[in-house]
Amino acid sequence: MKNYTFSSDILNNIDAMVYTCGYEVCKSGHSYGPIVRSGYLIHYVLSGKGIFTIDNETFHLSQGDAFLIVPNKVIYYEADREDPWTYTWIGMQGIKIEDILHHTHFFDRYTIHLGDDQEIKRCHEELFEANQLDAHNDLLITSILYRYLYLLVTKFPRQQIDLQEKQKSYTDLAIRYIEANYSQPINISSIADALHIERTYLYRLFKERTGMSPKDFLITYRLKRACSLLTETTQPIKVIALSVGYEDALYFSRLFKHTYHCTPTQYRQSHQLTILS
Repeated sequence: MKNYTFSSDILNNIDAMVYTCGYEVCKSGHSYGPIVRSGYLIHYVLSGKGIFTIDNETFHLSQGDAFLIVPNKVIYYEADREDPWTYTWIGMQGIKIEDILHHTHFFDRYTIHLGDDQEIKRCHEELFEANQLDAHNDLLITSILYRYLYLLVTKFPRQQIDLQEKQKSYTDLAIRYIEANYSQPINISSIADALHIERTYLYRLFKERTGMSPKDFLITYRLKRACSLLTETTQPIKVIALSVGYEDALYFSRLFKHTYHCTPTQYRQSHQLTILS
């Protein structure tokens, strides 16, 4: 058995990270569990046969099949006694993993028939190779993981995504869009256009899920970023305003004062005094 455990810091890779991967030629009847795991693991059967049990349902799997282990569920798997399987696996954690996997066929049944997919196999192999590198292998490993997840989502999409989940997805995508583009002159119409939905529909979904309108969320996010720049840099107010998406520095200052009851300059001075004291 080849088993690689990665030392990636979850605090620095909070969205998605690989924490283990491996390859094993199992002996006859080799089993694992019953056990509960803390992360998500995908096993890809390269040859042979075996069984996988989750939610009191047992799946009989063979070459080309893959099975998903999810956190906080009791699982068990066992190699066939006459034709034991060989498999490779990837274990992953992070706040985005569940949402991404929800968009694959895995969450319909915990198993997928991948067949002889060379692109997915190559991802497993590249993770083993990346682990041998010393410098910046964390960046390479994370990039391979995202490519792996992309392949799963595009090649094996979930057949049905219920309305509530789709609405949550739109809200999450809108938040990510704001986080990535807040420094640009974006507005709610441009966010809705990027998501290919109506502006009024985005407003309703966003308000229901966050308690804020998209416009208020955008303003709040921009001003919080401005607060960080005011305390962490010596950049002029005009530069900070541009950095958070406001071309008009006077408008930015009025908006800031309305929200924080002080001007950007006063905010900077008071927080510098707090730090110095």
